Amino acid sequence: MPPMTSVTIASGEPGILDSDTEHQPGGKLPVLMLGAIGVVYGDIGTSPLYAMKESFIGPHPLAVDPLHIFGVLSLIFWSLMLIVTVKYVFVAMRADNRGEGGSFALLALIQRSIGGGRWTKPIIMLGVLATCLFFGDAMITPAISVLSAVEGLTTVNEGFARFVIPISIVILIGLFLIQARGTAKVGLIFGPIMLVYFAILATLGVVNIAKHPEILGALNPWWAVKFFMFNPKLAFLAMGSVFLAVTGAETLYADMGHFGRKAINWSWLILVYPCLTINYLGQGALLLGNPAAVSNPFYLMAPDWARLPMVIVSTMATIIASQAVISGAFSVTHQAVQLGYLPRLKTLHTSEKAAGQIYIPIVNWMLLVMVILLVVGFKASSNLASAYGIAVTGTMIITTIMLGVLVFKVWKWNKLFAGAMIGLFALVDGAYFASNITKIPDGGWFPLLIAAIGFTVLTTWAKGRELMRENAREMSVPLKVFIKSAAPSTHRARGTAVFLSSTADTIPSALLHNLKHNQVLHDRVLILTVKVEPVPTVDPANRAQGTDEGEGFYRVILHYGYMEEVNIPRALAAVDNCGGPFSMMNTSFFLGRQKIIVGPRPGMALWRERLFAWMLKSSESAMEFFSLPPNRVVELGSQVQL
Repeated sequence: MPPMTSVTIASGEPGILDSDTEHQPGGKLPVLMLGAIGVVYGDIGTSPLYAMKESFIGPHPLAVDPLHIFGVLSLIFWSLMLIVTVKYVFVAMRADNRGEGGSFALLALIQRSIGGGRWTKPIIMLGVLATCLFFGDAMITPAISVLSAVEGLTTVNEGFARFVIPISIVILIGLFLIQARGTAKVGLIFGPIMLVYFAILATLGVVNIAKHPEILGALNPWWAVKFFMFNPKLAFLAMGSVFLAVTGAETLYADMGHFGRKAINWSWLILVYPCLTINYLGQGALLLGNPAAVSNPFYLMAPDWARLPMVIVSTMATIIASQAVISGAFSVTHQAVQLGYLPRLKTLHTSEKAAGQIYIPIVNWMLLVMVILLVVGFKASSNLASAYGIAVTGTMIITTIMLGVLVFKVWKWNKLFAGAMIGLFALVDGAYFASNITKIPDGGWFPLLIAAIGFTVLTTWAKGRELMRENAREMSVPLKVFIKSAAPSTHRARGTAVFLSSTADTIPSALLHNLKHNQVLHDRVLILTVKVEPVPTVDPANRAQGTDEGEGFYRVILHYGYMEEVNIPRALAAVDNCGGPFSMMNTSFFLGRQKIIVGPRPGMALWRERLFAWMLKSSESAMEFFSLPPNRVVELGSQVQL
């Protein structure tokens, strides 16, 4: 990216950053809860489709007997309690960066609070890695969710097996095609469907529990302990499949900006958690009476006549499961762009009420391609289950580490209480991660490969921008020196010229090139810097800072949050202390376009420099990114050696 924007992690300027009060999306709580049920909880809500089945007949099969049934159910219940309810709902969701959640939001919140220091670089790397792991999850979730639902057709008629993959691909293509309509509209459509789905989960669970009420004893954590005492090695390996029950918990935090903390939390406590618990207990009760049902306990809980309708409803629910991670992928990608870890990408805001509801076309289509490749390559949900889990557990461990920094350094909780809490989270997350590592040869390599590629891309872009800024500083001329030496003796043209700069006290290269070749300065010259602050939004009253530097030169700094769309003409219209109002018909915007050339001493490995150069060339036009009028833009090219 040309050095046009400056990403500020910790701003020391008073009045720029608003308070940390929670910013909720517009709308009444019941409506937001309905939307949250229709988007956020699709992922974890469809885990009953495959979690119990994979726990018993997955890579490390278990005997379908009371000990293992009670032990697995106890692990599932208490994992949902500790990981989802306590860690995410009660703790992580409190760490909202003015309403936004996710790895980058947590990263920005911590850095804004503690500033620099020895924690800064490790925290940044953890935040970037968590984002990359999330992208692996965003690819696997739609594939395994839809496949597992459509595979229910085989419980109706085994002859339907050959149609599973084609039907799954058609469904996935349709899902990604509707993303441009926006999360709010999709959520309101899916919300009622998910209400029906969760009602079916609870109903099937209650019917089967009534046949074997003793299954309620599985809520006792002692059964999980007995499970490990009976065969510690097998229980440890089985945790990799048991963990499938909590996949989707990380999307609660990543999607917080779409519906708000209250809507997501209350939906979990009142509806989702109770229905999931009842359904898992119902599957356990079914297995107590019919161990052969382990081949597909979710569908076999229902009577024969209800299985086809169940397949239809479950398929719709898995479409919603995919929606949760797709929405999260849009959010974290936009945050990465604004915080300087990805090049400019075309981003569409799909809601006037909630700034967090966005659509990024290139992310949407890349996810679609990868999801289809996964469906075709792995062919069955059981095969994909081995690839699932590593990315999620890795993200959860990183979240635990960052929460540890937050509760000790920022919130300053009681050290004994905070240490016990974070220690418990780390123990549970670490055990699940260690168990999932054993699945790497069977498909777990895929999310790790995606994370490695993503980490390389994000760090290469950030490093390249840093090198370009250093290059610009070396070649820069101090603003005051330039005004004093060049302004009085240079011919002045009518109108206003706006030059974008990455630094507040130097002259941008575009201005120097314009003066060198055209030998003219405009009557009014604005040196404009866009700063992205570590908050989702900035109060419009604090958007612009303008100072008069003399000789018709003005320094303007525009402040934006990392979830906001930058619109320079709109912001300048509100500036009244820089030589009068701005008329777009009399204003020209000068942009620098850099071409990367590899020098004798490259700042990065040659292949990374070439990757950075390609990303720079492929990034969205600065004119579109900053919402500049096309007929008022002048681009000046230059070569930059890293």
